Amino acid sequence: MEDYNFIEFKKERDLGAIISDTFAFIRQNWKDYFITILKIVGPVLLMTLAVLIFYLLAISDIFNKSAMESNPGGVFSKLLSWVFAIMFVYVMLYSLLSMTSLFFIKSYIDNKGKPDFHEVKEQVYKNVWKFLGLGILVAAVTVLGAVMCYLPGIFLGVTLSLATSILVFEERSISDSFSHSFTLIKGEWWNTFGVLIVVWLLIGLLGQVFSVPTLIYQFVKMGTVAGNNDPTKIFEVFKDPIYLALNIGAYVFQFMLYSIPLISTVFIYFDLNEQKNATGTFEKIDNLGNHN
Repeated sequence: MEDYNFIEFKKERDLGAIISDTFAFIRQNWKDYFITILKIVGPVLLMTLAVLIFYLLAISDIFNKSAMESNPGGVFSKLLSWVFAIMFVYVMLYSLLSMTSLFFIKSYIDNKGKPDFHEVKEQVYKNVWKFLGLGILVAAVTVLGAVMCYLPGIFLGVTLSLATSILVFEERSISDSFSHSFTLIKGEWWNTFGVLIVVWLLIGLLGQVFSVPTLIYQFVKMGTVAGNNDPTKIFEVFKDPIYLALNIGAYVFQFMLYSIPLISTVFIYFDLNEQKNATGTFEKIDNLGNHN
């Protein structure tokens, strides 16, 4: 017997329904959802936080007066290496977050509202390299589009937001998931963009609320060294333990919030898939036939 609170993913929805059902899903499943994310993604999140801390400490050390005067080229090469390290762990972290979120929803759908943690964990570990490959491909193509001209980057980012859902729910290869995104979104790009921009604005505003204490503390600390003759002293704030703690807390909260737009992309995927393929409708007809 299905849970009366079960949210049906495989049906058409308008913009308002996608947004409201996204938050309804979080409201009903927030405990299992976020615990599952922390259990699976937690170790990589801790590694990312460690890299972030070392990055902030490195900035403080790199931008000191003596280093800037004696070896400016070395300063920027070190900074560049840290930027690449941050990018690498971010791709790993957010690929793993996407996997966990999508396989949680898949388990939720398959088990009629009762996701199985062990099932989610098994699928994540089984597909980790496949997902990382897709994540790197999508990130590279989107960044390349943004560098060439900002608008192609936006177009590609919205279009390829469906690639992970295609990979999980249709079990396609990396190349098929990539190419099928363009087929699925054809004629519906603006509607997809509309949903994503609204959700991202809501999440962005909520995330900024938790960044306010960090920004206030940063401005206060910078104000105390504003009159110093050494302008590089301003970077010493990155070594401040209170600043680091506030930064980490804000980042962890924003990281958890990032999983909410992922749920929206799943609703968008099923909406577009239903419009073009009526997969959910055919499944219901088959199930009616089986019951009979």
